[in-house]
Amino acid sequence: MKLFHKNIIFILVLFTSLKHFGQHNSHIVVEVSTERKTLTIQQEIVFFNQSEDTLTSIVLNDWINAYSSKTSPLAKRFSDEFYRGFHLAKDEERGSTNNLTISNFDKTVLSWERTKKNPDLVTVKLGNKLAPNQKITLHLAYIVKVPSDKFTSYGYTDNGGMNLKNWFITPARYENHAFVRNSNCNLDDIANAFSDFEIRLIIPKNLEPTTDLSSSQTQQTEAFSFYKLTGTNRTDFSLFLEPKPSFRSYKNSSIEVLTNIKGNKADEINKAIAIDRIVNFTNDLIGKYPFEKITVSQTDYNRNPFYGLNQLPSFIVPFPDDFLFEIKFLKTYLNNYLKNSLKLDPRKDNWIYDGIQVYVMMRYIEENYPNCKMMGRVSDYKLFKGFNLLNLDFNEQYSYFYLLMARKNLDQPLGASKNTLIKFNEQIASKYRAGLSLIYLDEYIGTPFMSKSVQQFNAENKEKQTTRTDFETALKSNTKKEIDWFFNTIVDSREIIDYKFSNVSKTKDSVAFSIRNRTNVSVPIPIYGIKNDTIVFKKWIETTKKDSIYIFERKEAQKIVINYKNEVPEFNLRNNWKKIEGLFPNNRPVKFAFVKDLEDPYYNQIIYAPILTYNVYDGLSPGMRFHNRAILNRPFVYDINPTYSIKSKTMTGSAIFMVNKDYRDSNLFNVRYSVSGNYFHYAPDATYLKINPMVLMQLRADDFRDNRKRMIYVRQVVVDRQKSAIVIDNSLEDYSVFNVKYINSRTEVTNHVSFTGDVQFSGEFGKISTEIQFRKLFENNRQINLRMFAGSFLYNTTNSDFFSFALDRPTDYLFDYAYLGRSSSTGLVSQEFIMAEGGFKSKLDTPYANQWITTINGGYTIWNWIEAYGDVGFVKYTQQKPHFVYDSGIRFNLLTDYFELYFPLYSNNGWEIAQPHYGEKIRFVVTLNPNKLVPLFTRKWF
Repeated sequence: MKLFHKNIIFILVLFTSLKHFGQHNSHIVVEVSTERKTLTIQQEIVFFNQSEDTLTSIVLNDWINAYSSKTSPLAKRFSDEFYRGFHLAKDEERGSTNNLTISNFDKTVLSWERTKKNPDLVTVKLGNKLAPNQKITLHLAYIVKVPSDKFTSYGYTDNGGMNLKNWFITPARYENHAFVRNSNCNLDDIANAFSDFEIRLIIPKNLEPTTDLSSSQTQQTEAFSFYKLTGTNRTDFSLFLEPKPSFRSYKNSSIEVLTNIKGNKADEINKAIAIDRIVNFTNDLIGKYPFEKITVSQTDYNRNPFYGLNQLPSFIVPFPDDFLFEIKFLKTYLNNYLKNSLKLDPRKDNWIYDGIQVYVMMRYIEENYPNCKMMGRVSDYKLFKGFNLLNLDFNEQYSYFYLLMARKNLDQPLGASKNTLIKFNEQIASKYRAGLSLIYLDEYIGTPFMSKSVQQFNAENKEKQTTRTDFETALKSNTKKEIDWFFNTIVDSREIIDYKFSNVSKTKDSVAFSIRNRTNVSVPIPIYGIKNDTIVFKKWIETTKKDSIYIFERKEAQKIVINYKNEVPEFNLRNNWKKIEGLFPNNRPVKFAFVKDLEDPYYNQIIYAPILTYNVYDGLSPGMRFHNRAILNRPFVYDINPTYSIKSKTMTGSAIFMVNKDYRDSNLFNVRYSVSGNYFHYAPDATYLKINPMVLMQLRADDFRDNRKRMIYVRQVVVDRQKSAIVIDNSLEDYSVFNVKYINSRTEVTNHVSFTGDVQFSGEFGKISTEIQFRKLFENNRQINLRMFAGSFLYNTTNSDFFSFALDRPTDYLFDYAYLGRSSSTGLVSQEFIMAEGGFKSKLDTPYANQWITTINGGYTIWNWIEAYGDVGFVKYTQQKPHFVYDSGIRFNLLTDYFELYFPLYSNNGWEIAQPHYGEKIRFVVTLNPNKLVPLFTRKWF
């Protein structure tokens, strides 16, 4: 092949054979252009059909082509998770497979297809049927355009290297009489058939290859280095090309580890000790790694970091550098170990990979760091001794990350396909619960049950392609106990577990009790006897029999506790204990905590923190917040915020009392009952008191990843306003409004659609309105925004515009908006804009409508975050004809809904830009409330 010219980086010849459901011998020649970031590939595949089926087509994984389209499953995944980088990227930064031709052994061109829905799968139509135990030879030629590594960490790098994974075409896994058709969704779960590899690699001398295949240098010239790479019985491999090698080799008696995991200031000796300890521990617990070499890269860790550690700035990380390196290496090593060893479908059976990984991590910490805390050395400081979060054992954090989603009613079954999981579940909560579940089963059966079962399953993977059934068989073969409940309840359902004591009695020598099952989910549960924080007994009980009385030897226990060590992934830990000594056995003492903490099951926590609020009339208002909002959602919440207005020298503040009710198996997944109150100034000389009892119903689709939100508000707003000598209107000072609102919205990076219906009734008026919003980001990165608002009074006996529909600035008689100066008609705060009702930006001579209003607001991208906007509509006032209104201008959309600027140009007022005092016409959107900014950062997770 005449590939030797200045753009060549390497030539690669690849031999591959499939040992279970087919065999393919692949010879690949690859020409890499550093300027174009392309690989020119010629490939030969000999496919051996060892299934029982006659094949008419073969499915090939072409995952690099997932980067070719802004509508591919990969692109949609990015959009769903609010990652804009892929959509806004330059064309040269994206990847693709181009000029693909496929022919058979006699050079006859074969037809193939890839659908628009799944552009990363290639279906090859065979000229003749391929019977069992027959072979076919395929010749492929194509050009791979390597994507930038900024999307997924795989691709070309800024330093001239490449991190290559899933970069060439491979046969898909064959299972249950069909090829597995998994598209690339950035989940590292490609379903390849397993193979033998023999690779001949030629690269320029200025590049260094690192791979988990066995390698040896065979030749060297002035310009090139020649390598031979081999691997057997594998589904995938990694290849890193670097101008300056960053990997170091660590060897022990069983394996060579190549890693470039960053170790901060950890020295090489301690790194080598940690790696050796991790390798040997893993070998002893779940079996020897089946290959001679493994890569553990920083790229792999960055894609799946240890959450918690990676969220902290480096200057406050509370762990020694050696421990940080060890835990990062442990997590990444186990991930790569299992992905390379287990031959499961990594999308469908992902919980097994995750469960074994977290199981080993927890056992490793138990053995090597039994006293390590979740927040490391921070827990040693006396200042933080009262924080439950900072005093958790390291392994306890796994349970709380699962509970974080369970308490939000967003947890999903462990056995759910990986691509159906919410991002937080996929990367954190479900992963941790899978490990907790294996620990649970191990503790119930008795160690080394799980270790023995995983070793057996691991050995089976060396011989054949496996499924979940094989793992279940391995578990059941190592115990005489019936464990179907584990798969039916713990793995395949999202049933929650919650037990509490009832009918507790004691004598000097024994304790008797019954167990109340609050969710009717019967699984084994451990009971502990505790004396002075020491365990004096532990027994497992079966809970299948109702109204059973259990009698245990007391052994001087002072209290009995259900699930003391959190072996069982239980929903509520606050009802798990009973004192059997003292005058007030069920009394929890009050515990004050500064700022938000994890709930402590043994105390009633009151959390306090200083706050500072602001509006023009109250000025800066310092205060103190008292609440019981913990990191985990709670069924009852109170939040009381008294403040002192420095400007008016009066007490102000707000409070809310709320009850949450979750429904686990319904589209109506949450109902929230609340009563709130607010007391602030609405004018320099007058205050308002708002009382708001409300019921909020939240509905969701069956698909948890669907970003659609549906909510129904039913509330009664009661307002008591003081008279103001400055703000004069003829509206009522005291009024009450009954309000029903329905919201249906769906938001992602490329699309936003929402519908709002609103009905209000009071003694003086009744009104109905609707709002429809549409936002679309096109493939050319231009964006269009459209909004329609229409409202009409059903009746109106008021004699002011306080309750009227507003064209540009609602009066906000329900006090829903956080205006900086709600009553100001001049000054900077009067230019604040809130997209509501008419949605106009210019202030026109017809600012209100007391009969009906209809408006359309639109905008279109000019460049980057600069948009042109325009508004049109009609307003109808009593005894007047409908008035046509319009305006237009430029919008600086710096952060949608959070920070925006509007510059009016032309409206009913004429050329506004040429009129005096133009600066007073500029409108702005600004969000100062931190609670409203939080969703901007959390929406990609939930």
